[in-house]
Amino acid sequence: MTTLLKPDGSYTSNLNQIVQAMLDHLTATDDQTGDTEYHKRIRIQTKEPNQISDDGEFTSAEVMNTIVDIKDKKAPGEDGITGVIYHMVYKLFPTLTYTIYREFLRTGCFPKRRKKDKIIPITKPGKEKVKDAPKFRPISLINVGGKVLEKLLINRIMHYIYSNNLLNAKQYGFTPKKSTTDVRLAVKEYIEEGFGQGHITILVSLYIMGAFDAAWWPSILHTLKEFNCPKNLYNLARSYFSDRTATIHTNNLQIEREVSKGCPQGS
Repeated sequence: MTTLLKPDGSYTSNLNQIVQAMLDHLTATDDQTGDTEYHKRIRIQTKEPNQISDDGEFTSAEVMNTIVDIKDKKAPGEDGITGVIYHMVYKLFPTLTYTIYREFLRTGCFPKRRKKDKIIPITKPGKEKVKDAPKFRPISLINVGGKVLEKLLINRIMHYIYSNNLLNAKQYGFTPKKSTTDVRLAVKEYIEEGFGQGHITILVSLYIMGAFDAAWWPSILHTLKEFNCPKNLYNLARSYFSDRTATIHTNNLQIEREVSKGCPQGS
């Protein structure tokens, strides 16, 4: 019989409670009860209207290239629509499909049906006999339609950030044409320079556990505002960070939970 350690320290063999415990662990909720004045101020600022002018509408080429890049063999999200089906629909109705995505950006609406993550719990290597929820690694399967809109939005935002040199020059992660090799070379050059000047060089390395799980959405939106992100991109991002849910399906059981924090693995 399968058992699982619940957050209160007790064990359960009830399937419903097991799935609920997994979902509670694998998804994050933004608890506002511990907010400081800083947190409250950030939340208020993200809800204030963005006065920056709009970015240009999505082009038909953008939409086409993003849809074409979707892999045929990727597992579908909650709606069961695969990449193959989506490609076929686009070939039959290219203008309609493009118009839909253009309107999403114009209205700043990220549809709720495209913000549902289907969670697949994967047991971590060597954790097969462990009985608590952290033994699982969550893989989020997102509806293809939502994945396309997500990529369109991210590509536009990143293009805006890179075009305006808004990232620190020493930012290596998630930066085109930069890799871990560049980090090593930069550290090597810094150490050699210190040695040449007779200095002592100390390296401090930090490992942040669950960094993506702790991503605070108001902070991300606040940063976009500080970057003077175009209004339509900002509004679509704000819609993306609202009314999100995650579900786990097992046998005939389905449990859904609201998500208000973090970044789904697979997104």
